[in-house]
Amino acid sequence: MPDAVLMPAPVTTRKDFSAIVRRRLSSRSRVGLSSMLDLGWRAWRLTSSVADSFSASQNCEPSRRRLVQYPVVWPAPGVAICVFTSGKEALMRSFDFKQLDVFSDQLLLGNPLAVVLGAEGLTDEQMAAFARWTNLSETTFLLKPTDPRADYRVRIFTTLEELPFAGHPTLGSCHAWLESGGVARGEEIIQECGIGLVRIRREGSGLAFTAPPLLRSGAVDPELIEQIRLGMKLGAGEILDARWVDNGPGWVALRLADRASVLRLQPDYAQLSGLKLGVVAPWDPVVDGDEAQFEVRAFVPGDGMAEDPVTGSLNAGIARWFLEEGLAPARYVVSQGTALGRKGRVSIQRLGDDIWVGGSTVTCIEGRVSL
Repeated sequence: MPDAVLMPAPVTTRKDFSAIVRRRLSSRSRVGLSSMLDLGWRAWRLTSSVADSFSASQNCEPSRRRLVQYPVVWPAPGVAICVFTSGKEALMRSFDFKQLDVFSDQLLLGNPLAVVLGAEGLTDEQMAAFARWTNLSETTFLLKPTDPRADYRVRIFTTLEELPFAGHPTLGSCHAWLESGGVARGEEIIQECGIGLVRIRREGSGLAFTAPPLLRSGAVDPELIEQIRLGMKLGAGEILDARWVDNGPGWVALRLADRASVLRLQPDYAQLSGLKLGVVAPWDPVVDGDEAQFEVRAFVPGDGMAEDPVTGSLNAGIARWFLEEGLAPARYVVSQGTALGRKGRVSIQRLGDDIWVGGSTVTCIEGRVSL
C-alpha cells in the first residue's frame, strides 16, 4: 500500500504542495521525490479542480474513507496524495505565520504582534475572526501591493476593528516580510497600508518608519480635558498640556510633570470608554537614569486590552508635537511598558523634514496557520 499524504484542500501554490508532501512522507517514500514534484504539482492542479467525487479509499486510511471527495495524485512511486474535505475544512488554506515582539531586543518584553504572510484570498471576515482569536492588540496580514511603488501591502486588525495605520504593526510586519525573503526595490522599504505609503529604513539592528502626518492636531476642548482628568484620577493642574496627535488611531496625548506621575496612574476606564489616550512625561536623569528621556503609557479602554504595552503610532504623534514645540531634542528614546512589566524602547530621530520612529523586533514563534 502506498503512503497516503492527506493534502488539505485547497492547496494553491507549488511551495505549499511540496512542503506538505515532504513533511508527511516517510523517509522511504522521499527517495527520488524531488524529480517528481513538478509532475506531481501539475497533476494535482489538474485533478484537484475536478468537481466530481472520486473514491480513493483503497489508497488511504480506512478511518478517513468517508471524507474522500477529490482524486488521487501519484507524484512519485509508492506515494498517493488524497484530498480530504468535510464541510468547512474544504475552504481552509494554510499560511506562513509569525508572532513577534516589537520595540524590544529581548523576548517577552516588547509588544506582541501576529503576522500572516501571503494572505491573498482571505476575506475581511476571516481576517477579523483571526485577529479576535489571537487576542493581541494587533494582527496583520501581508499582501501583494496594489501601488507599484510599494514593496508589500499590510492590513492591520485589532480585536474590534481594522486600522489604517499603527506603529508596532508597521515595524513587526516589515521585519516578518524581510525575514521571509522579501527584498526591497530601493534602500528604503515601502509599505502600503490604509493611510497610503509608509517609508521604512534599517536602523542598526532594528527598523524605523517615518512618522505619518497628523490627521488631527491642536488643542483639546476643555470639556474633554476635564473628562479625561477625572477618568485618570488626576488633580487639578496635573495635566500640563493636552494635544490631538491623531495619525490614524485617534490619539489624544497628555503631558504630565514627571515619570512617577505617569507610572502611578490607575484610570477609571468606564469614564474613558471610546477614547485612545497617551500620557507622557520626562525622565529625571538624577532620579530615573539616562537610558531614556521620556516615559509613555497608552490607554485604549474598550479595545480588547486596557493598556497597550508599546505604541509606535502614539510615539510618532507625540514626536510631532514635542519636536514642533521644542519640548524634546532632535534625537531621544522613549520608555514604555514599565507599568506592565515590559521594557519597551522607542527611538525618535528628526532628520531634515522627516521624523523616524524605530526599535528592535525579535521573532518568538514561526509556523503555519490554517484559515
